[in-house]
Amino acid sequence: MSDSQIPTQGPVPTPGTVQGEQPAPAAEQPSRFSGVLREIASGNALISVLAVVLALVAGAVLIAVTDPGVHAASAYFFGRPLDTVNAVWTAVSGAYTALFQGSIYNFGRPTFAAGIKPFTETLTFATPLIAAGLGVALAFRVGLFNIGGRGQMLIAAAAAGWVGFSFDLPWGVHLIVALVVGIVGGALWGGIVGLLKARTGAHEVIVTIMLNYVAFYLLAYMLRTPGLLQAPGSSNPKSPAMKPTAVFPHILGPSYNLTLGFILVIIATIWVWYLLSRSSLGFKFRAIGENPHAALTAGINVKNMYVYAMLISGALVGLAGANQVQASITSGFGSGIDAGIGFDAITVALLGRSRPWGVFVAGILFGAFKAGGFTMQASQNVPIDIVLVVQSLIVLFIAAPPLVRAVFRLPAPTVTPRVAPAKISGKKAVVTK
Repeated sequence: MSDSQIPTQGPVPTPGTVQGEQPAPAAEQPSRFSGVLREIASGNALISVLAVVLALVAGAVLIAVTDPGVHAASAYFFGRPLDTVNAVWTAVSGAYTALFQGSIYNFGRPTFAAGIKPFTETLTFATPLIAAGLGVALAFRVGLFNIGGRGQMLIAAAAAGWVGFSFDLPWGVHLIVALVVGIVGGALWGGIVGLLKARTGAHEVIVTIMLNYVAFYLLAYMLRTPGLLQAPGSSNPKSPAMKPTAVFPHILGPSYNLTLGFILVIIATIWVWYLLSRSSLGFKFRAIGENPHAALTAGINVKNMYVYAMLISGALVGLAGANQVQASITSGFGSGIDAGIGFDAITVALLGRSRPWGVFVAGILFGAFKAGGFTMQASQNVPIDIVLVVQSLIVLFIAAPPLVRAVFRLPAPTVTPRVAPAKISGKKAVVTK
């Protein structure tokens, strides 16, 4: 019998298919360009940017709703609707123009040096936010929720302030000693949390909340007690002024408030990036943050890493506390020296996705809100609470990425499907499902 006379029973099954089933047509591979666009559209960075955009849009609605001019024009909306539209545009554009001119550049100033001063104010406000945000973000990467920034800042400010007004040391030496003591104070206060977490299993959220209260009332007691932190001859709960040798110098001259603290937070950002991305300790931190049980199985001492992480986290927050007394408020501080930065740092860390450079950019953004918010209030009569609402909405949208993707019709993050391997049995390929 010749080959042409052999009866055929249908197509021969290809390897990896079940006999009797038609092979599925090959899927068309997307182009590399479209794949890159999809990765960008589904990435965390774009979600953060769009969250800010949505918050600004919501802020614009609130500005329009609360503006007296819009209220007056809306009374005769059906007779002259364009008046209401113009009033809304005037209110929103005026508010956001004031926000820009108060935080980035004021085009009404006669010289460039004067016009750029608002941006230096933004960097000044951003300096402690970045430092504290780095501390909170580092704890996040290890799986710890450090909401004790307020307490760590208060202890660091008290320690740095005490060195700053109590000792007579040469310039440079005095500044460094006060800074180091402040950082150590914040590290020790954060280290208590890590130690309790490691040795007793105490939850870091509860411990940090309680230590915030302990630090606040301890500082309040020291500020009311002569011989501790209270200024001599004063009955007010306020410390003496810092000595000039312990104050951070201005890096752009006395006409600007930007100090050495901003250079220090740049160095801190680079160091945290190197720690998390290039060091073995950072690898252990990230491994524990992903899965502490797997990290323990791999031989990593998880308990010790918790202590180290909270020590470093507290030290970074302590840098923010030292900056408060050595740069921001050098004439004497009270129990409110933290200025809410310890809690704002949580927002900065969330917006920055717990990445060092993301935290850096997020800190500058929130510094712009703080600097420009006062200009909005002064020139446009916009309540400062609107800025706080915008900041809160940013956190809300960041916490709900599916909502942001739904509003802007972005694709969902790409997930690589798991394909079951084919089991070869004899001469036939059988696919397991």
